Amino acid sequence: MSANRPTGQQQTGTYDSAFLKACRREPVPHTPVWFMRQAGRSLPEYRKVREGIAMLDSCMMPELITEITLQPVRRHGVDAAIYFSDIVVPLKAIGIDLDIRPGVGPVVERPVRTRADLERLRPLEPGDVPYVTEAVRMLVGELGSTPLIGFAGAPFTLASYLVEGGPSRNHEHTKAMMYGDPQLWADLLDRLAVITSVFLKVQIEAGASAVQLFDSWTGALAPADYRRSVLPASAKVFESVAGYGVPRIHFGVGTGELLGLMGEAGADVVGVDWRVPLDEAARRVGPGKALQGNLDPAVLFAPREAVEDKAREVLDAAAGLEGHIFNLGHGVLPNTDPAALTRLVEYVHERSAR
Repeated sequence: MSANRPTGQQQTGTYDSAFLKACRREPVPHTPVWFMRQAGRSLPEYRKVREGIAMLDSCMMPELITEITLQPVRRHGVDAAIYFSDIVVPLKAIGIDLDIRPGVGPVVERPVRTRADLERLRPLEPGDVPYVTEAVRMLVGELGSTPLIGFAGAPFTLASYLVEGGPSRNHEHTKAMMYGDPQLWADLLDRLAVITSVFLKVQIEAGASAVQLFDSWTGALAPADYRRSVLPASAKVFESVAGYGVPRIHFGVGTGELLGLMGEAGADVVGVDWRVPLDEAARRVGPGKALQGNLDPAVLFAPREAVEDKAREVLDAAAGLEGHIFNLGHGVLPNTDPAALTRLVEYVHERSAR
């Protein structure tokens, strides 16, 4: 093993995988592929093992986590697995009263609106999430040379759930706090950055080969607001795991205007949704970053030839990039035909073979 490899969990059989090479912007044998929400409702085997088990409960059962995480690797032949969890798991682990309601999403019983409410956000300890350590270790043993991507929600998106009390279209309570009490907002995001950092560290120390920070709602912000009110907390998370030497991926939805800032936050790879072509995204992000994306998930409902045409457009737009990981521009939609995903992986591998 070469002496100049970074310290941390990359010094394993996954180091030379196509996925990690692309993250490091090194030459690859083919463009690696994985999908957000690849382990989920689109798979009949997922629905079968989850039957009768609440979402949050399923995120605390190591054997079930392992099985669900492995399902798309077995079925689709993707180049990386992503740890099966939910962004609110660390909040539940520190005692926040919340639930994931079918058809709604995370719902917080008592929203965070005042400085007194901050006291409920105690630091996360590794001992709060023993099921994460156990599941990651089980997965690393099963996956062999296939990398495992760790998973966490970004401070802004977690804050928006906590402040709104659930999913929101307009984020009015969130923005009211951000504009009306900027110090309370900054303190809230800082606490969430610490919680998120520990959640990612637990996964890396158990063997995850890379981590992705999901900032699902940050596209609701103007660039100036993102720079002032969000970037410092996201940067704190990325900096906290920098010493492990594992690639760090940053993804948000509707973030075309924020791509450069999201790269500034410290990620090695910037995820791009389907609204901005990858060559233009590369211009906005600037040099020194790999890109991930960005086929529209709805394209998978079109006939096979149309899917391949659109996938080829993505690959062509990525042709000049320093590093590219093929993914969807958001998660797999629940009614997607799993066979369409399998065919897409095969097509990208064949089309991009070097």
